[in-house]
Amino acid sequence: MNEGKKKAITKLKTARGQLDGIINMLEADRYCVDVSTQILSAIGLLKKANIDVLNSHIRTCVAEAILESEDQGDEKIEEIIMIIDKYIK
Repeated sequence: MNEGKKKAITKLKTARGQLDGIINMLEADRYCVDVSTQILSAIGLLKKANIDVLNSHIRTCVAEAILESEDQGDEKIEEIIMIIDKYIK
């Protein structure tokens, strides 16, 4: 497992802990703005984990596909473009 995936896993585990905390906050009827702040924090971690995964993918799978053949490289690049498009929407 490469470093990018390890970083993503760490962020995702932290986000999972935050989600449990957010659920507890809601069950305890905590102040809505505090809950919202924690939700935004978890979203931020998820976005950062996604960047780690994509970074890893580009440096491994995409790079290998480009070296193997132009068609495979183009296909991998299109996948990345579609993901980026979803990310910015």
